[in-house]
Amino acid sequence: MAEETKTAKTPGQRKVVVGEVVSTKMAKTIVVEVNRQKAHPLYRRVVSRSKKFYAHDEEQTARTGDYVRIEETRPLSKLKRWKLKDIVKRSALAAATAASEAATPGKAV
Repeated sequence: MAEETKTAKTPGQRKVVVGEVVSTKMAKTIVVEVNRQKAHPLYRRVVSRSKKFYAHDEEQTARTGDYVRIEETRPLSKLKRWKLKDIVKRSALAAATAASEAATPGKAV
């Protein structure tokens, strides 16, 4: 009598934001600060707002100062709900340390 309609679950679009890595001191976790500019509702002046996100970095490739793209994911821990998608721009400091590590392969860090 009552027909049952089944709808296929389609994965929704996940949020993607770009920000700067401010900390890599935790194991497989980076802290990304995302800056947004928004007009004030009354005064119409542009106001900068920033928010920090904890993101999962499996290969630990991101360095402090890099600009990265992070994607929303399922909760991985108490604070981590984002994962590293890719590195948009390397910082000059990260490039210099990578070059120095490549120059001295015998030295243990």
